[in-house]
Formats: sequence, structure tokens, C-alpha cells
Amino acid sequence: MPSYDLHSHSTVSDGSLSPTDLVFYAAAQGVDALALTDHDDVSGLAEARKAADEAGIRLVNGVEISVTWRKRTVHIVGLRIDPAHPDLLQGLDVLRQSRVVRAEKMADELSKAGIEGSLAGAYAYASDRIISRTHFARFLVERGYAKDFKSVFKKYLVQGKPGYVPHQWADMAEAVSWITGSGGVAVLAHPGRYDLGRTNLQLLLAEFKECGGIGLEVISGSHSADMNRHFTEQARLLDFLASRGSDYHGPEQNYLDMRRLPPLPDACTPIWQAWDGFDD
Repeated sequence: MPSYDLHSHSTVSDGSLSPTDLVFYAAAQGVDALALTDHDDVSGLAEARKAADEAGIRLVNGVEISVTWRKRTVHIVGLRIDPAHPDLLQGLDVLRQSRVVRAEKMADELSKAGIEGSLAGAYAYASDRIISRTHFARFLVERGYAKDFKSVFKKYLVQGKPGYVPHQWADMAEAVSWITGSGGVAVLAHPGRYDLGRTNLQLLLAEFKECGGIGLEVISGSHSADMNRHFTEQARLLDFLASRGSDYHGPEQNYLDMRRLPPLPDACTPIWQAWDGFDD
């Protein structure tokens, strides 16, 4: 069976490999089909497609959209999108602009905690188009405020910590409409990471389905084995197609690498079941 990795990031958003290097890395790890799903941006897809043709693997046009659901941030992956679709491009542009405002507020909060220069420090790691918490994390680790990514987020960049700033992202129905309007399919990314509790998780899954979402990221690089089993069952019970993605950001990340990502369980219906011979 071909190896699909349908969630990855490049330097266009908060990954540490260029689109070209990411594609060649995936090919070296035995990936047959890769989705580049940069946060709120599709500008790396043309470069990635050229590299995929050279590397001999399939590229799936993708994006990961930041969404606010009941005052919580969740992520929706769009697969097989049209990266030139006007509504999608306009929506992503608004989100990128809002990231600039959030970054300025984050830097102000870190300054209050005695950490100066974080805005310039974060931008030193960022692309020309996206600024994210990951770029602040790289600056904070480099300056010795934490030993690694996992600890720096817990210490500074999550709710209740000095560098956290609440933010309003896209509405869920809006984000799904951008994806489906462009001809793509919407997948709820890494559902095990949201720490919602059983009741809120079921509400999230139900509302996502009502909005037109059809996929659930059952296998994720950030999921435990128990989470993989749980979301296998949720996909079966709620009739979601199952996706698989490493959420690869680069060698410094804490998630499972592409080569170590488990296959989809037989109980799942793969989201790529009708994609044999696809040409994105």
C-alpha cells in the first residue's frame, strides 16, 4: 500500500525545511504521497510540486487553517484544494494579517515578563508571510529561556503563561467553506491535542461534520497509541474518512518522524480511497 503523509509544514509557515527540501526528505523516508499543509498559506505549493515531480512522489495540494471554535483554537486541514481559488486566498490573507497583530501583542507580553527583543527575534526565524508561536519558541530556546520546544511552549506560550495572547481566528463553517469551495476536502487535524474532554470533543466532531467536514486525522505524529485507537473508533462511529499525517515541522520537532508514523488501521476508510491515479 502506498505511504500517504497528509500533514506537513515548510519554511513558508513554521517548518524548518524549504518546500523543496521537505519533499526530498519525505521521499527519502519512503513517503509516496505528501500533502504540504502550511499554516494559513499556499504559496509553497508550486515549489513543492516541482520538487515532487523531480523526486518521483505525488504532491497533494493542502493548507492548515486556524479556526476559533467556542473560544478555543483548532486546526482544519484542507486537502486537494485549488490554491488559486479567490475566496480561499482572501480568507488566508486576512488570517496572515491577523498574525502580525497577535505577534506584536505577544512581544509586549513577553517584554512585561522581562524578555526583550522577542518580536525581532521571532521574525528572524519567520518567512516573509507567516509569523507564529513556533518562531517565538525558536527565539526563546535559542536565548536559553527553555531547553526545548516542548518546555518552552508550556512555560511561555500557552494559556495562563507570559507569552500567551488570545486570538480570534476563522469561523469553522467559514474555513470549511473556503476548502470545499475550492474543490477540496476538510479534515479535522490532530484531534487528540485539543484537551476538550469527552463532551466538548463530541460537540466539536458533530459541528465539524455539520459544516461539511468529512475527514478525521486518525493517525497523527502528535498522537499517542491510545489516541490513535480512540479516533479510529470515532471515525468508524461517526462515519468520517480517516487521514494520516506526521505534522512534520523539521528535525527539532517532538512528534513522530515520517518514517515512524503508524499505518491507518484496517477498520478505517482512508480519505485517499478514491485517489488512485489522482492528478492534483
